[in-house]
Amino acid sequence: MDRSEKVIITNMCMIYNGGRVLVENRTNPDWPGITFPGGHVEKGESFTDAVIREVYEETGLKIFFPRLCGIKDWTEDDGSRYMVLFYKTDKFSGELVSSDEGEVFWTELSELKSLDLAEGMDKQLEVFLNDDLSEDFFYKENGNWIEVIK
Repeated sequence: MDRSEKVIITNMCMIYNGGRVLVENRTNPDWPGITFPGGHVEKGESFTDAVIREVYEETGLKIFFPRLCGIKDWTEDDGSRYMVLFYKTDKFSGELVSSDEGEVFWTELSELKSLDLAEGMDKQLEVFLNDDLSEDFFYKENGNWIEVIK
């Protein structure tokens, strides 16, 4: 039995400073709205190096010691798996600069859910903020997506 599968690996990082978090208002029409910065892991790149690079490209900030805190994953219709590795850190330096991906800005964590969040971001926040949770998993049942937070 072949246990290999094609996987697309991406990342997202919650950068926090006291009660504030850095967010990005994504302009991508496939998944617009407020989220945390991140992007694709390139072939041959370590997961940690990828999140450091993506955060720098999208925010101008150099992050340090990103800690893996969860994952979001699902299987696409073509059978490939899509994974989003969740990281968080409060260690960073540099000047905040927005990119073509969207405007980046600081907001109070307590106000985050009142913003125009990207689809599903409210559930992803549960994994970022609750150390007892580690996965936001989706599967299809009778043609409908089922979401399980574990």
